[in-house]
This record gives sequence, structure tokens and C-alpha cells, in this order.
Amino acid sequence: MTAEGLDDDGFIAREGSLSRVPEEFTPVVDAARALIAETFGDDRLHSAYLYGSIPRGTAIPAVSDLDLLLALHREPTRADRADADALEASLDASFGQIDGVGVLLFGTGTLLSDLERHDLGWFVACLCTPLLGDDLAAALPRYRPTPLLARETNGDLGLALPRWREQYAADATDARRRRLSRAVARRLVRSGLTLVMPRWGGWTSDLTRSAEVFARYYPERAAQMYLAAATARTPTADPALLGTLIDDLAPWLAAEYTAVHGHKTPRP
Repeated sequence: MTAEGLDDDGFIAREGSLSRVPEEFTPVVDAARALIAETFGDDRLHSAYLYGSIPRGTAIPAVSDLDLLLALHREPTRADRADADALEASLDASFGQIDGVGVLLFGTGTLLSDLERHDLGWFVACLCTPLLGDDLAAALPRYRPTPLLARETNGDLGLALPRWREQYAADATDARRRRLSRAVARRLVRSGLTLVMPRWGGWTSDLTRSAEVFARYYPERAAQMYLAAATARTPTADPALLGTLIDDLAPWLAAEYTAVHGHKTPRP
């Protein structure tokens, strides 16, 4: 029997497809494709991808966000980032079906590099759905749920803690704290899943399912991980909840991750 999230050969199956995009989000995806092409053109854009709940077919109208990754022929500049920010704002303002837009920018040299082979490369090959251009997955290997993959995807969780604490301590608005709670919770749930992924031997991006799998191996932390999964879906500005995630679950998870898988290869 094939393990969850794997193909018949035991490799992580690409999880999204344009055919799975819910009907309500089809106009959003069509507009994103057109605006990306118009904004970046063939001279800058190598390829564009969707990722997240929309290409997985699990998006909820007015709740889910639109996640995009753009692979550029060269490394992104400030001008590229400014154009991506404008694209985010335009799409977010045009469609009530989505609650926010995020655009990641990378050069193809970075995405195909040896350093990123088991992080950004895996992300493109397994978690991203081609939207425009030639699919970079053709130049990347197939991936299994190995300790190497676990280390290189989330073995740097500890580096995020100071930034989260600084943002949490800042005199932030409720809207900013909700955004922080979503970002923190998503990262913790995904790190919890990749921590146990090699022992479990499968893959999922579903937040609730990830918490369930994690809970098999760390039942004493199950309640906190389920809380993180719920927060990732429904962000909150509650400072007590944010404190639980940032000051308790996050440092424990970072330490346990390092103990089990070691540190991610340092980036420049």
C-alpha cells in the first residue's frame, strides 16, 4: 500500500493541480496569470507557480489567501519586489474570494542550486503548481520523506524565534498580530510535520492532518499543535495565544528539531 502523499514509487507526489482549483477561485487564478505576464514579461519571468490551498482544491472563499512564486531569469531586484508588491495589492483589492496575496520572488539560479536542492527546489517540484512558463521541476530530482529533507526544509526554525518575539513585543495593531499568528502557526505546524515525516514515511500539507500525525509521536505536545493548526486557519490577535506559540511551543520545537535532525545548512 502506498504511503500517504507518495506516488507508487515512494516519492512525494506533487500535491496541486490547476484542475483542482475551486470554481470560485478560477477568476482569481486567470487574473493572476494575466497580470503576472503583463507586469514581468518574458524578459524577466522564467515561470510562475501557484501553491497553497487554492491549487490543492481546499480553499475557502473570503478566508484563504492566494500564494504565488515567481521564478525570474536573474536574481530579484528592488524594482522586481516593488512590482510584486503592486501585483499583490491589485489582486487582493479586486477579489473578495481571497484574504490576502503573497508573492515569492527567486532567481532560477537559486531555485536550481545545490544549496537549495532539498529546500526551495523541493518546494517548487512538490508543492508548487505550474501557472506560466517552463516547469523547473523537470530540472529537479524526485524526493522521498528523508531526514535530509527534514533537516533542509525546517532545520533553521530557531532563527525565526528572535524575529517573532520582536514582532510580538512591538506595539502592533490587531491586524498585524493576526498576520503574525497565521505566519507563526503555519510554520510551527509544518515544522511539526517535517520533524516526524521520516518516521511516519509520508507527506501532507493539510494543517489538521499534520497536527494529527505529529501528535502520534509527541502526544504531550498534541494540544498545542492542534491549537497552532486552528490558528493557522483562523488567525487571532489574542496575546496569550501568541505567547503560547512563540514562547513555549516554538522554542521546544526548535530544540527538538535540532536534536533529531541537526541544523539546516547555513545560507549566505
